[in-house]
Amino acid sequence: MNITFFQPQKPLRLIGTSKLLAVTLANLVLLPLSASAVEPIETKAGMETRPADDKNTAKPKAKTDKKAAAASPQPSSLGETTTLKTMTVTGAAEYDPEDPFNTDYVLPTATAGTKTDTPIMETPLNVQSVSKQVLTDQQVISLDQALRNVSGVTMKAHGVNSVNNGINFGINYPTPVIRGFASQTFFRNGFRLQDNSAARQFSNVESVEVLKGPAAILYGQVEPGGMINIVTKKPQAIPYYSLTQQFGSYDLFRTSIDATGPVGKHDDLLYRINYSYQNSNSFRDLVYTDDVFVAPSLKWIISPKTWVSVDMEYDRNNNGYDSGFIPMYKGKILKTPFHYNWGELSPVRQETYFGNITWAHQFNEAWSVKHQFSVNRATGDSDLFFPYYPNNKGLVENIHAIYNNRNNTFSTNLDLTGHFDTGGLKHTLLLGGDYYHLDAAITSASTPKFKPGKDFFHPIHEPFVAPQVKLATIQFNYQQTDQYGLYAQDQIKLPYNIHLMGGLRYQALSQVPSVHKFYDPATTIPSSEDAVTPRVGVLWQARPWLSLYANYVESFGPNVVSSPGVLYGSNKPIPATGASQYEFGGKTEFFDGRLRTTLAYFDLTKNNIAVNLPQSLGLGGGCGNYTCYLLISEAQSQGIELDIQGEILPGWQVITTFANTHVKVTKGDETGLFGNPGQQLFGVPIDTASFWSTYNFQQKWLRGFMVGGGLTFQGKQYAFIDQNAPLTVSSPFKVAGFQTVSLVTAYSRDVGAAKVSVQLNVENLLDERYFTGLTVENANKYGEGGAYGVYGTPRTFMGQIRIQY
Repeated sequence: MNITFFQPQKPLRLIGTSKLLAVTLANLVLLPLSASAVEPIETKAGMETRPADDKNTAKPKAKTDKKAAAASPQPSSLGETTTLKTMTVTGAAEYDPEDPFNTDYVLPTATAGTKTDTPIMETPLNVQSVSKQVLTDQQVISLDQALRNVSGVTMKAHGVNSVNNGINFGINYPTPVIRGFASQTFFRNGFRLQDNSAARQFSNVESVEVLKGPAAILYGQVEPGGMINIVTKKPQAIPYYSLTQQFGSYDLFRTSIDATGPVGKHDDLLYRINYSYQNSNSFRDLVYTDDVFVAPSLKWIISPKTWVSVDMEYDRNNNGYDSGFIPMYKGKILKTPFHYNWGELSPVRQETYFGNITWAHQFNEAWSVKHQFSVNRATGDSDLFFPYYPNNKGLVENIHAIYNNRNNTFSTNLDLTGHFDTGGLKHTLLLGGDYYHLDAAITSASTPKFKPGKDFFHPIHEPFVAPQVKLATIQFNYQQTDQYGLYAQDQIKLPYNIHLMGGLRYQALSQVPSVHKFYDPATTIPSSEDAVTPRVGVLWQARPWLSLYANYVESFGPNVVSSPGVLYGSNKPIPATGASQYEFGGKTEFFDGRLRTTLAYFDLTKNNIAVNLPQSLGLGGGCGNYTCYLLISEAQSQGIELDIQGEILPGWQVITTFANTHVKVTKGDETGLFGNPGQQLFGVPIDTASFWSTYNFQQKWLRGFMVGGGLTFQGKQYAFIDQNAPLTVSSPFKVAGFQTVSLVTAYSRDVGAAKVSVQLNVENLLDERYFTGLTVENANKYGEGGAYGVYGTPRTFMGQIRIQY
């Protein structure tokens, strides 16, 4: 028998960390020298300064109306004075982040860090933003694509057991990992969404913010690696309309509409509506997407000091599930057709309804209040086939399972913000509270393993009759979570450009899981905990272009697990997890804020990490209907992160990221089976990097053309060993690294009052085959085993035609 193993392409070598730091420090010294030589010329020739109340931030000069400029007389010769007629200059201020025609890669502020409009250069935190121009240039239609532009963020695949998570609906969407720890909680305009919202549509997304490190002080239950905040498009006073048609590989067809402006002649009533329809197949067999998304928004400006907005979102998604099964033989990945889906046709249907009401009032120049309330209902129905490695030599086995999910959440938040002085010190005080409630109900049933006829070495989909689900296998899972918190934060501006930040949060958490099978009574194990967590930071703006900062943060929140469970050996509820972090870094801004660099070192420690107890260790049982979990006592993540984004020269935009992350177990679990001290945590590559650059031609005869490209690199990582033997657990499997190359070209021009643009993107230009994260399963006595992961997308093309008015 001829057996061929999968051979990943040899990854590029990254320069050493010490060399990277040397290059970065050299840039920090040389860039201000070049900036000082260029800035005075730009300021005189093409910049104007905002009034003092706008913090004297320079902005690009408004674009001059071509007709008005052509009609104005010009001096006939040197030394001759000509009096020009008064003319009106019109244009869009390019630093308005909500301007639909804004082309900036750098945003001046990000509210995720402090919930205030504090400039990033005055915030002692590491906050990164992905602007809408980046999303446009890269044709981003999913969250994982956007997060490639932020250092220290990767995507981790779920194992097959993750489908027990009632919010995931059985869909194998990868989970973002920030600074080594998975983050399944997302925020929308600083307000909590349901967990596992990584699959949300992007037609109404303005930008994406990532706050590095624990963010629990302002947001409660958040993984310590960081939080992801989705900033949505807001109603605008100036009418704007956009129609975008995208088409690409694997029969991708996506239409999106964006419209905003006043309602009729009412300047105090603004609307915005975003719509998208996406239909596509996949490079993987039996996988498809059919999605409809609509997001209306209405804003009523009651007075210059008071406004209220109502936002709604509806998403209906039908798709084909892919478990991501990867065949392995004697510990190596087999080379099989990359398109082959080892499961069978597994339809999934999801519906999500979201509503939000926000109102704000400005009492005076110093004090304001803002209140939000949201309701979210999500439903999912799945009819799935899970492939498993052969129990005996020969045929891959499957399990037929049905999942029905219903999840309801509602949450509210109130913030009071004040600005005042005490003894010459300027304060920005934030007082607030929040409450979050989740009801998650899951009904599931499955069949024993059966063999549909797929040969392990020669896979072919053969006709088969699936066994029927039996009533005795039906299981009901229910989870109720309540959390509320009170917090206070003070930002103080001291002399000599020193900025202090300090805050405290009190958080209370209550959970009531309930599990029972069809013939068994329900059992519940309620738990409740509370804690007070601090956050302190200091920043010194040594120069207008240079800030140095440090912070210390703690967090507290529930362990997020794939299914309701208890601790092995004690049957006690899984305790909350906590974390603490020290961070030091520096930020630079050049060319009036159009180019920003952030360099940071962090030391993050997380405790009480829940791990599913592998069944094949022979230690399972004794947990009743609940899943058994072990606790890794402590894990530490240390690393260096570099982010560079912005405009180097007129028309030349760039994004560069690098992260070197070491995540290791420092205190193992009490059984000694998992988490030996010094062991690298699974699913986290040590080295990651990305580069993206575009150039819009400035020459008159080429104006409107744009070209660009990028590179994404991810180093080796350890796989998660799921349901395996102790010998394999102590001998972890390494997942090969990869790199992909992308290209873009576009052309735009004005056609009457409209702007028309065409664009073509190519992803994975070199057509590399790779996997992002693996969960390795057991093997039979013949060495036939398997893993679960996300198959990397091969070379793809995506075209776009857009009309804006």
